[in-house]
Amino acid sequence: MLKRRHNDGKVVTITVDGETVEARAGESVAAAVLAHTEGATRTTPVSGAPRAPYCMMGVCFECLMEIDGQPNRQGCMVRVTDGMSVRRQQGARDMETSS
Repeated sequence: MLKRRHNDGKVVTITVDGETVEARAGESVAAAVLAHTEGATRTTPVSGAPRAPYCMMGVCFECLMEIDGQPNRQGCMVRVTDGMSVRRQQGARDMETSS
């Protein structure tokens, strides 16, 4: 589990896998989840291997989560908002296709 260096900023409440947790306004979803959970934030589609955010800048795609009902979102690129719902992804998700 990560520890925050500074505890300033407005506190917002988000739900992670059904559990209510506090996050800091302006931080990424990935940072908020890492601050409140240990271990993987998703599993890979092929082998089910555990993964967690790595680069925190949108390059590695290891932080994919379901955010407010939308799967395959990069948690490091989305800022938390009060009342947000986050679920850790387990395995493969369908890709959205444009019509």
